[in-house]
Amino acid sequence: MADRELTDEQLVVQLGRGRMPALALLVQRHQKRALHLAYRSLGDWHLAEDVVQESFLRVNRAAPKYRPDARFTTWFYRIVVNLCMDELRKRRRRAETTTQALAEASTSENPAEREERTELHQAVHRALDKLNERERVAVILHRFEGHSHGQIAEITETTASAVESLLVRAYRKLRADLAPFAKNPTKKSQDSTAQGV
Repeated sequence: MADRELTDEQLVVQLGRGRMPALALLVQRHQKRALHLAYRSLGDWHLAEDVVQESFLRVNRAAPKYRPDARFTTWFYRIVVNLCMDELRKRRRRAETTTQALAEASTSENPAEREERTELHQAVHRALDKLNERERVAVILHRFEGHSHGQIAEITETTASAVESLLVRAYRKLRADLAPFAKNPTKKSQDSTAQGV
């Protein structure tokens, strides 16, 4: 069977036997999504790249002892989330209170539209940054990564009911922080823009 036909779990087993091409395939399959998850958690592309690189290094180091009891993605995204939470704790210890927001390059030729979009992106990032670590991770995994409550519970090692409570509190805070954008008819809707952050 060709490596490309192997499941993620089978690739980790191969990696544990010293087959480095298996790691390259895992990176190819999961790097992009992991980068988006880390960036949405941290608001910094360079730091997100460092976290994802470290996550794959940890997969490589742990591969010889890996037992496919859980899906690879659950295990891997837990590593990414934990590293992101570590970075957020370091940031708070250094008394950094805001996340640098990098607005996506806009293809719009209308400068007012581009400025409006950038302003809303920054507001969404600031609102996310005000959430506590657990709320922020839950929102990112749910809203931006599309994980179910059960999947988030597995990744964060908690219960589905705890995840539901976190999300209720977090979305209430986000709605309050982003209310000025929702009420202003010249602004894009919070939901449609948040999907593109």
